[in-house]
Amino acid sequence: MAEARTAAADAGSALAQVWHGGMDFRLTSFPLPEPGPGEVTVRVLVSTVCGSDRHTVAGRRSAPSPSILGHESVGEVVAVHSDGVCGVDGRGLQVGDRVVWGVTAACGRCDRCAAGVSAKCRLLRKTGHEPLGVWPLSGGFATHVHLPRGLPIMPVPDAVADGPAALAGCAVATAAACVDAALQRASRPRRALVLGAGLLGVATVAALAAAGVEQIEVRDVDASRVDFARRFGATAGRVVRRDGAPRSGTGDGDLFDAAIDMSGTPGGVAACVGSVDVGGVAVLAGSVRPHAAVPLDAERVVRGHMSIVGVHNYVPVHLRDAVRLLAATSSSSPWSEAVEPPVPLYRLPGLFAGPPARLRAAVAPSNPQSFGT
Repeated sequence: MAEARTAAADAGSALAQVWHGGMDFRLTSFPLPEPGPGEVTVRVLVSTVCGSDRHTVAGRRSAPSPSILGHESVGEVVAVHSDGVCGVDGRGLQVGDRVVWGVTAACGRCDRCAAGVSAKCRLLRKTGHEPLGVWPLSGGFATHVHLPRGLPIMPVPDAVADGPAALAGCAVATAAACVDAALQRASRPRRALVLGAGLLGVATVAALAAAGVEQIEVRDVDASRVDFARRFGATAGRVVRRDGAPRSGTGDGDLFDAAIDMSGTPGGVAACVGSVDVGGVAVLAGSVRPHAAVPLDAERVVRGHMSIVGVHNYVPVHLRDAVRLLAATSSSSPWSEAVEPPVPLYRLPGLFAGPPARLRAAVAPSNPQSFGT
């Protein structure tokens, strides 16, 4: 094996919060693996707690254990295989680079990868989702991660702070994928609707605004989230009931060129599909868990030349687009306000005890305080 270029100051072991199911987290030490061909080792600076992490810990989402969770992270490269590894931007990665990485590691050889659907690779592995025996240092709730061949990595410019940068790996890249899907199917959309104003929703609003969409309406059950989304570029907002219907005011008959559901609720999905105008597109991304069936007016879809598309995960170009979006809007959108100040790694279990005060809670795994006492 060719030797790796390693930062001299980096220790030879990693500390991780290993999840054993439920609220059972255990601080565990691991040896740092030597990067093989196409591989990189990263010291984790900040990891945020995604909604899917919360669903996993709460038992609402099936996941293997023991494992290391966390898939929204930013870190510093500490080792690169000597043959070199390129980021999504085509530049060779160097020790000391600040980077984010994708959720999915694809094989690059199967029929789905060949068709450009690497997010659904037949041999897919996912950061923060793999059992210890398959990929030990896969999750961001650790001082270090081991990034394999096939995982997209993107350098982060100085203009993007660590907290917002971490969001690129899941929420912002997923939003970029959804907006890309909408733009491919709706001809020059001027009017867009976003259902759900969590982090996925506000990131989608920011991506739509950056794409030049003139009118962007956001809907959510929480008035404060609707107001927050306006600061990312929403031109209108409406507070709705959990069934998707407005609590007050008009707007039920408004139609849009593109509607994107991030709520993952039956009411949100129905409102999304029902709000699309002739030639428009409904993008469904929030429904990652089973919920009640949603009626579909097939005649309206057919006669209206509508498209309905699902988005789950993303391809490497969307990670690049996410970082570029964060950089371009770093001074105009309040990304830092979406992330709580990070806590030490030993305090991670407490972040799952209740809802976060902001859209994302965060940990700083490699901060010396993370080791506790």
